[in-house]
Amino acid sequence: MWLGNDLKLPQTRLTIVSYIILGMIALLLVGFWKLQVIDSDRYTQLAERNRVRTIPLIAPRGRMLDREGRVLVDNYPSFSVLLLRDDAQQVERSLPQVAEGLGIPLEDLHKQLDESRGLPKFQPILIKPEASPADIAFIESHRADLQVLEMVMVHRRRYLPNGFMAHAAGYVGEVSPELLENSNGRYRPGDFEGKSGLERQYNDVLVGTDGLRRVLVNSIGKEVGRLDQKEAIPGKAIQLTIDYDLQVVAEQALTGRKGAVVALDPRTGDVLAMVSHPAPDSNLFAVRIPREDWKRLNEDPDRPLLNRAIQAQLAPGSVFKIVMATAMLESKAIPESFSVYCSGVTDFYGRAFHCWEKRGHGLVTLHNAVVHSCDVFFYNVGKHLGIDRIAYYASQLGLGRKSGIDLPAEQTGLMPSEEWKERVFHQRWFPGETISVSVGQGAIVATPLQLARTIGGIAMGGIFRQPHLLLDAKKVGEERFSISEQTTEKVTQAMFGVVNEGGTAAGVRLQGIELCGKTGSAQVIGAEGLKRAGRQTRFKDNAWFVGYAPRRKPEIVVAVLVQEGEHGASAAAPVARDVIKAYYDKKSRRNQQQLTVEYKRYQVNPDAALAGFQALRKPVSRPLEANSAQTAH
Repeated sequence: MWLGNDLKLPQTRLTIVSYIILGMIALLLVGFWKLQVIDSDRYTQLAERNRVRTIPLIAPRGRMLDREGRVLVDNYPSFSVLLLRDDAQQVERSLPQVAEGLGIPLEDLHKQLDESRGLPKFQPILIKPEASPADIAFIESHRADLQVLEMVMVHRRRYLPNGFMAHAAGYVGEVSPELLENSNGRYRPGDFEGKSGLERQYNDVLVGTDGLRRVLVNSIGKEVGRLDQKEAIPGKAIQLTIDYDLQVVAEQALTGRKGAVVALDPRTGDVLAMVSHPAPDSNLFAVRIPREDWKRLNEDPDRPLLNRAIQAQLAPGSVFKIVMATAMLESKAIPESFSVYCSGVTDFYGRAFHCWEKRGHGLVTLHNAVVHSCDVFFYNVGKHLGIDRIAYYASQLGLGRKSGIDLPAEQTGLMPSEEWKERVFHQRWFPGETISVSVGQGAIVATPLQLARTIGGIAMGGIFRQPHLLLDAKKVGEERFSISEQTTEKVTQAMFGVVNEGGTAAGVRLQGIELCGKTGSAQVIGAEGLKRAGRQTRFKDNAWFVGYAPRRKPEIVVAVLVQEGEHGASAAAPVARDVIKAYYDKKSRRNQQQLTVEYKRYQVNPDAALAGFQALRKPVSRPLEANSAQTAH
């Protein structure tokens, strides 16, 4: 009896063991099923990551060239540090070591990770735009234990130093979160885009298409082979209308002063030079700009981030008298023979209005009023024309609205009128305000670019080309405003007299060049504002000069603003003279080189044949010949 019970005990144990074995087999089968079927994609990706790594190839931005093909903005090779986020746990464990090794605050790394949570995990994020030699050494020496780090070669922007052409070229910066959301995957965190100037205007042309490289890596993340590669497509280069030589002259002539210079070819609208001082060094933005530098630039009272060439909205002063002269002649509201006696002061509506020349100019006609910039004459012209007629002609000549230049953030300026004051201030226009506007003061404001285009268009007989910086632009706008030949002749002859007949800019006369123009000095603050500010405060006037050459059908027009320069003749006019002289010096050298080529072709002695060739090439030398005749006259 007891023997039967003893036989049942081993059998029960065997059954239990069998069930245990079957359970273990079932668990193994379930595990294999989970690994091979349910989680197969996940583990395939992890296995692939252990041996295949995708590295982005960043496309360089296109270069910027001047009109002769010289490089103005280029790129230089650099390394950026990427954080691979495939394994979240490994990333979290490695962050303290990464922060310490690369000198990045740990909280900044956590912030970047939080901002990238919406991105695919296989997509790395940029944590350091430019790796230093120490960073590169740290990453290479920790390949085995920091597999979450990778370096990629990028091309950083290289701008000419000391803020050269900084506002026209603009700068780049990291893409904004808003753009990341709306870019449909075109941009990644850490990518750069144009933020201002031409970098922003032509960002879609300059930016390239990134490529990628798939490589084999071993267990410690070291590259052991390559699979395939999709080459990056560099951005397209853009050729500008800027002439590097003229830009250099303009930059140097304005050194140490606050203001702007714009040089245009009014025949085509080409911007030959554009300067705004002070200017930031755009290289600060080529990598992630430090917060303290950004704060300093924004809080600087001299406003270095302001492109004064297209954004400084200031009273044009006596330069506006050219618009007044054109309006007077074209409207025929005042006879051409109109004259005024200037004693240095006159009275309108019970208020005294002074001329800049305290002793007065005596009996003045239109020509002499422009040449010597008589305020009293134009006070009277303004009274007869009225503000609405003045506003009509000024707006038709390009003031109070954008020029359409291919740069972002251009300002409109302001040409006041009765309707404008009623709409904005809900007040009626007072006749005394017209007197101030007639000499470029009061509510009227303009930018240097607007004044360059306006004066150039008047000298062209009413043809106003759209200013542009892209050479060979396909669509260049043109506006025409009918100005009679007689008006053009009288106004341009008066501007010729400003420089060549002992006028306000006689000190910048150039031998052999028909330099014409108009000086201007504009108050920074009016009389009422000066009373409120206190008489101890000294507000220096802004200095203006817009010059061009030759007298008719000009080839170049230069507008110069020197803030707090006081006198246009002494502060602004020499800058324009230097730029125009550089233009003609360069043109003369180019013509001489062309003549030399012809001499060699015909095997003629250059010295003996020079006079003959000049006679045969009248279209080239015509401006100089015409100028000689005018100078003698």
